[in-house]
Amino acid sequence: MLTEDSRARRILSEVFGYAAFRGQQEQIIDHTCGGGDSLVLMPTGGGKSLCYQIPALMRPGLGVVISPLIALMQDQVAALREAGVRAAALNSALGWPEAQKVERQVRAGELDLLYVAPERLLQERTLAMLGALPLALFAIDEAHCVSQWGHDFRPEYIQLAVLAERFPEVPRIALTATADAATRKEILERLGLREARVFISSFDRPNIRYRVAEKANPRKQLLDFINKEHPGESGIVYCLSRATVEAVAAFLERQGVAALPYHAGLDSATREDHQERFIREDGRVMVATIAFGMGIDKPDVRFVAHLDLPKSVEGYYQETGRAGRDGLPADAWMVYGLSDVVQLRWMLEQSEAGADHKRVTATKLDAMLGYCESVECRRVRLLDYFGEAITPCGNCDNCLVPPEVWDGTEAARKLMSCIYRCQEASGFGFGAQQIIDVLLGKRTVKVEQHGHERISTFGIGAELDAGQWRSVVRQLVMQRLIEVDHERFNVLRLTAGSREVLRGDRVLRLRRQRAQALGRRKERRPVDTARVAPSGEAVGAVAGPENEAVYQALRTWRMETAREHGVPAYTVFHDSTLHAIATELPRSLEALHGVSGVGVTKLERYGKQLLAIVEQTAGS
Repeated sequence: MLTEDSRARRILSEVFGYAAFRGQQEQIIDHTCGGGDSLVLMPTGGGKSLCYQIPALMRPGLGVVISPLIALMQDQVAALREAGVRAAALNSALGWPEAQKVERQVRAGELDLLYVAPERLLQERTLAMLGALPLALFAIDEAHCVSQWGHDFRPEYIQLAVLAERFPEVPRIALTATADAATRKEILERLGLREARVFISSFDRPNIRYRVAEKANPRKQLLDFINKEHPGESGIVYCLSRATVEAVAAFLERQGVAALPYHAGLDSATREDHQERFIREDGRVMVATIAFGMGIDKPDVRFVAHLDLPKSVEGYYQETGRAGRDGLPADAWMVYGLSDVVQLRWMLEQSEAGADHKRVTATKLDAMLGYCESVECRRVRLLDYFGEAITPCGNCDNCLVPPEVWDGTEAARKLMSCIYRCQEASGFGFGAQQIIDVLLGKRTVKVEQHGHERISTFGIGAELDAGQWRSVVRQLVMQRLIEVDHERFNVLRLTAGSREVLRGDRVLRLRRQRAQALGRRKERRPVDTARVAPSGEAVGAVAGPENEAVYQALRTWRMETAREHGVPAYTVFHDSTLHAIATELPRSLEALHGVSGVGVTKLERYGKQLLAIVEQTAGS
């Protein structure tokens, strides 16, 4: 008789095509199969879905997965069906006949897994239907949606505590990729999981290269980055406003990049069409607000770019985590500037949120600014935020090209003195451009109009150029040593902290401005597999030489097969599996079954076709 452990490993191999569990997957599966509740924190692409899919196949009854997005449900159901698992979704996208068909399958015990939206689950009709059935488990995906501090907050998630009352004997597993200590506590309390075991995997995504640069000409910077490093590849570009999304998408299209806009202001049909095209088509770039992305399961997103500063480290981590879900090299690229800091702080001040919410949000924004201005390893700083300590990664911009740090105390004193003298001379304050012009000794019309060429700070800052002075301004605003008065046309003001610097009681170490976000030639970087996030879904970079002709032939076959089945290409096989086949060049079904990602159902369905492609393309 097979033990529970051997049953789980057999399912892992035969259904999903993976040779071994990674990280804490096996522990989580064993705990869930034993009837225990749990909270699982695992990075995006880290193999969270296996932690509930395998127990659902092992335990008697139906596994119910609560997911917030229809697109995510559809993709996961399609991938499971490709693997031979009986799965279906129940959501608002289904017409009445389709929903009735799914409900009949549920009642007849013809499904192993049912994906359902929280709104649908909470209907009494659905709860009653499930109450009449044996249930294997409840999996609550994207569990951070329960937190009112996050931008993905969904009020329906709070109501999911009803599961503990209605189904006390059914194990529940809550999963998320983004949750600091406070959010974890909130999830456990709001979902009634106080006795749950908490599994925290490494937050590290070593296949992602983190890069940040000062914003100069953001659209040109973005275009150069895409053209030089990711031509023809899928990516996501995040912008703060809907107008910027539309403008950037149109700009990229004019420059020959296949881009689409996505934001809440578009009608639902357009949003669904654009999301569907992004998921199913290769090389598509989505330009979006944060309304896009939660639950996106597309594994071959090669880059995530931010043209505006994210509001929090949690949001940034979650958004960048949508890159490289297949474990292959990917980029998290961002440009930001003083205007981002000013705009986000202004938005916070103008919001109608309560004092506690504003305080928490301001703290999160300051942490994000600290990440951007940091001179240490990006990955060290990022993971430290989540309470995880690692050694420098050697693969971020700060590790590859260490930034210069300089004593900016005297420059800061000059800037502060100039702000004070300009206001003293005119009776009112001025914005950053006027202050910088005075420091550089520029006799502009505005400078002479206010007589600023006659004040003592005129021309005392010629040792720095305008860009360097803007960097000083931004860093001092970030450290709250000066502030921007939004109600006075964004004029600069001194703060209480300014006095320490002006008196010489505080030394400032500032980051030297870097003109560009580290560029590189287009290449497939190796990944340090020892640091790859534990995953049964992502295998990292493939070792050894790859037959490019075989890989391209496999991609063509995969696209044609996906079109025939009406599913995204990656639900047939991930890129990482195609890379492995093109490297190992298997010549038998037995050898092909040894490739990560090739399970029994897919071997029976596609094995002979794959071997024929290898034979015809690679030759003997």
